[in-house]
Amino acid sequence: MIEMKDYHSSLSDPSSRKFETFSYLPEMDNTRIRQQVAYIVAKEWNPAIEHSEPENAFDHYWYMWKLPMFGETNIERILAEAEACHIAHPRHHVRLVGYDNAKQSQGTAFVIYRGPVTA
Repeated sequence: MIEMKDYHSSLSDPSSRKFETFSYLPEMDNTRIRQQVAYIVAKEWNPAIEHSEPENAFDHYWYMWKLPMFGETNIERILAEAEACHIAHPRHHVRLVGYDNAKQSQGTAFVIYRGPVTA
């Protein structure tokens, strides 16, 4: 049997906090991020960009960057919007959400850029 790893995280240590599923995996490079965006497009989910201060990301709603990109299929445009949000808010976490129209919920969400974390 494989030994399960315990991820030590706590409210008192902001740098230990995990956000979404991919936070538990090694950090994604640009190729992997692009593959995830392609997956969102292939599923016909609507991409949206959100951002939040690192200290509030755990227990607050995230701010929406513009409106969701309804029907957008251009991966470069989606990534460019995420980068524009990061440039406008360099100290915030920026995440990409894929909204599933059929289920009326988020199909996926993952952090693309992490802001600096202070305790």
